[in-house]
Parts: sequence; C-alpha cells; structure tokens
Amino acid sequence: MKDAITIGNTRFLLHGHTYIMGILNVTPDSFSDGGRYDTADRALRHCEEMIKQGADIIDIGGESSRPNHVKISAQEEIDRVMPALSAIKKEFDIPISLDTCKSEVAAEGVKAGVDMINDIWGLKYDGDMAKVIAKSGVACCLMHNRVTPDYTDYMRDIYSDLEQSLALANSAGIAKDKIVLDIGIGFGKTQMDNIIALNRMDELFKLDCPLLLGVSRKSVIGAVLGDKVDDREAATVALTALAAVKGVQFVRVHNVGDNVKAAKMIRAVTEERLG
Repeated sequence: MKDAITIGNTRFLLHGHTYIMGILNVTPDSFSDGGRYDTADRALRHCEEMIKQGADIIDIGGESSRPNHVKISAQEEIDRVMPALSAIKKEFDIPISLDTCKSEVAAEGVKAGVDMINDIWGLKYDGDMAKVIAKSGVACCLMHNRVTPDYTDYMRDIYSDLEQSLALANSAGIAKDKIVLDIGIGFGKTQMDNIIALNRMDELFKLDCPLLLGVSRKSVIGAVLGDKVDDREAATVALTALAAVKGVQFVRVHNVGDNVKAAKMIRAVTEERLG
C-alpha cells in the first residue's frame, strides 16, 4: 500500500491517520436521518456543520440502503442528489464522495465534480460502473456485499469477494492507488457476522488498499446493546476508536464531532504526544 491516496485535491496519508467521512443523506427514508436534509439548503447547512466539526470528506447519498428500502430509478436518484451536490461544490472546498451503485448516477456526479464514488456493491451491481470510474479518474470505495449470507469460510469468502471487485476494477483500468475497501457491516451478513467483521476487519489490509468502516448507528449496535437508532452514538464512537487502533484510515459517521475527537485521541496515545 502506498503512503497516501488523493481524493479530489486532498492527499490523505495512510499510516497513522484515521479520517472522518460525514454522512449526508438527501433521502426521505434513510434509517437514521431520512427526510432531515432532503432540500439543497438543509443539505448545505448540515454540510457546513460537519465541516466545522472536522469532517475530512462528505459522503452524499440519494437512495437509502437500509433493509427493505424502496428502490428508485437512476433519474430520481440524480434529481435528489444534484441540487445538494452542486450547492456544496460551489460553497465548500472539501472532497465529496457519492454513495451510489448506478453508473448513470455516478456519471452525472462526476460531471458535477464529485471526487469519489462509494459503491456498496463493489462494482458488481452495474456492469458499466467500473468503466465510468476508470474514465473519470476519480477515487472509489468498493464495499463487500452479498445477496444472502451464505458463507463457507467467512473471512476467506469476504477476502475472495473483494478480490473479485479488485479484478473488475483492474480490468476496467481503475488505478489501484485510487481504491478504498469497505468490509460492509450490515450488508449480506448476520449480526454475528458483523461482530466478526468488526473484530477482524484489519485482515483486509492483505489486499493492499486503505480501508473504510461504516458502522454508524447500525443495527449491530442495537443487537448488542438493545439501543434504538438515536441512542447508538456512544457505541459508534467506541467503534471509531477500535477502527483507529486497528489502523483503518476512513470512518463513515453521522455525528462528526465526537468521532473526530475519538480518532484524534487514539492518535495522540499511539504516537505518545499531546495535541
């Protein structure tokens, strides 16, 4: 793995750093914040708040991926995302990730200036996605996912599935140093599978890519603690700290401020310094 990855105009160091990706859902039905930021003005203000709290990247999503979500067309997803995306790019200089598995949405996002495509199906949902990313030259995050959790050898199967995503990326011409991997907490996994993945996510460094963890407020926290969605912040911060200890470079969260502090504290301790 190289020493850094460039996303937009920002160079992210990959050793000793855990960066915070702030979630901006411009959806009516996301499991945690659906409907809160579904206008350009509300999205812009929330983005501003996350930047002030220390977000390093903003991840915009126009279609919920929660269980039993309502699927929408590419055009509807584009219509949801573009007003917020355009407003943010005009107002702020921060790398923007677009959370989509549809190549048409990705292509429109690239035209509007997104710096990264975050594909929850690891290039396996839409056969044109890899080509769109390769042609654009933007970075991408490829997540592990399965339709059903039918594993033979769990971690080896995850590793193999992500190798397939990397092969698709390589065939399309996506540079290896533009790829981040996500173990996919909550996707194609039982709750026990999620726990194992959290414990062993750093094993994916064998694939020679930086890692991203997305576990903010997810149901695995509720499965362990019995907490409702709005009460899962403390556990999310704990898992950000765990990711930082394991060397995970990016953590995707709803509540930026507390997670920034957690990552900063872990780095201060591991580097034995103040400030």
